[in-house]
Amino acid sequence: MPTLLAAFSDVIHPWMTGIIFFGTFVGILVGALPGLSATLGVAILLPVTYYLSPAEGLLLLLGIYTGGIYGGSIAAILLNIPGCPASLMTTLDGYPLSRRGEGGRAIGIATVSSFIGGTVGVLALIFISTLLARAALSFGPAEYALLAFFGLSAIVVVVAKSVLKGFISACIGLMLATVGMDPLVSVERFSYGNFDLLGGINYIPVVIGLFGLCEVFTQALETRQAAAVRQVVRRVFPSGDDLKTILRNSFHPCWIGTLIGALPGAGGSIASIISYNRAMASDTNPERFGTGITEGLVASETANNAAVGGAMVPLLTLGIPGSSVTAVLLGAMLMHNITPGPMLYVNNPHMVYVIFIGMVMANVAMLVLGIAGAKIFPRVVNLPRTALLPVIALLCIIGAYAMSSSYTDVVIMILSGLFGFMLKQLGIPAGPLILGLILGPIAESNFRGAMELSDGSLSIFIRSPLSCGILALTMLLLASPLIRRLIAKPNRPAKAERR
Repeated sequence: MPTLLAAFSDVIHPWMTGIIFFGTFVGILVGALPGLSATLGVAILLPVTYYLSPAEGLLLLLGIYTGGIYGGSIAAILLNIPGCPASLMTTLDGYPLSRRGEGGRAIGIATVSSFIGGTVGVLALIFISTLLARAALSFGPAEYALLAFFGLSAIVVVVAKSVLKGFISACIGLMLATVGMDPLVSVERFSYGNFDLLGGINYIPVVIGLFGLCEVFTQALETRQAAAVRQVVRRVFPSGDDLKTILRNSFHPCWIGTLIGALPGAGGSIASIISYNRAMASDTNPERFGTGITEGLVASETANNAAVGGAMVPLLTLGIPGSSVTAVLLGAMLMHNITPGPMLYVNNPHMVYVIFIGMVMANVAMLVLGIAGAKIFPRVVNLPRTALLPVIALLCIIGAYAMSSSYTDVVIMILSGLFGFMLKQLGIPAGPLILGLILGPIAESNFRGAMELSDGSLSIFIRSPLSCGILALTMLLLASPLIRRLIAKPNRPAKAERR
């Protein structure tokens, strides 16, 4: 108890609180700019922490992490550009709300949902971190491969109106994921002598092109036909009805985000997809999802922010990064002579409590700054299209170049924008393509690793109860459209008889 009180006293000090708020503010800005993810923000400011105390440095980076994941929702809602991969599902219902002139309301809902998810994720980290770490250890190559395939299946069924078109999009993404060096035998694949492609196709430029530049092309053609929707922000904080909807639909995204976040390498992207799919599957009118409803926005934003606390579980308890951001945080901790793992709780409990309390404070800062800026953010889309679209295009170019300082990424972004525009005209969704590109390396490396462990036998995917459960859920998910049709058919004659 004295250690906890001492840590609490340190964190609530005005200087430390200011560091948390500053880090969260920077994280929101970085997350809101296309291509500048939370990982990049934490990595850029990592050297700065060398001149700070260990507690100050970690709290600054944790603030950026928390704010960066939430900040991705701002671009997703207002511009249809996921500020980070975890905000991909937020575009489905957030952007339609913005197109109806409810951008401020959507940001308010996303802010409160992010606060609830982030806080619950931290509380789970505090109270059940050891149990979650043990659950994460039970995942082997077979389970990770099946989890990646489940994530792909989920977005194919959820996003695509046609399962066939969604499957085509996912296959394109998986094909793009094979570019670069083979992950197991280091053989060059499909790079055609281009040195910049040896490391594979970076998904950040592809995301920016498919969602950002594609939207620029689309709106540029629609400018003469339709005027821009004015964003009238009368109130920022969600109304009573919206709060009831948020609270009623937050429970499942919280535990889904926390559990998936605790799996090393899974992250908020998979968490938001599974949460969104679960919300859609349990709704009586699933066709509403993707049209701009509160439930879809809550499912995505609550889960991806809950995954932040979950991702810290394997880092603190096992010394294993749960995401790309926590990999950078691991470097920061080692730089300050803090070794994460089971002995951290014994040797340095004060630092553990500082991290716990600091993450709670970062979520409070996110709520305050998000609500305070919710009236300002929607003004971006109130700008004339002739001024806004060139700015968005410029941000897309800057975001694509900033990640690796590579002109190849800019070319990939432009080609992705043109390709995304073509897919949009054909009615093929871009979401499965992105997830295929992100999850492809995870699925391939773990699938091949599992096959090596089993000497080429597919039986490894049904040996454990966990893998059998994931496989059954995937099959049920893929069969869900057919099941819905079979359930709906008997009802049609009954309605005809009543008439």
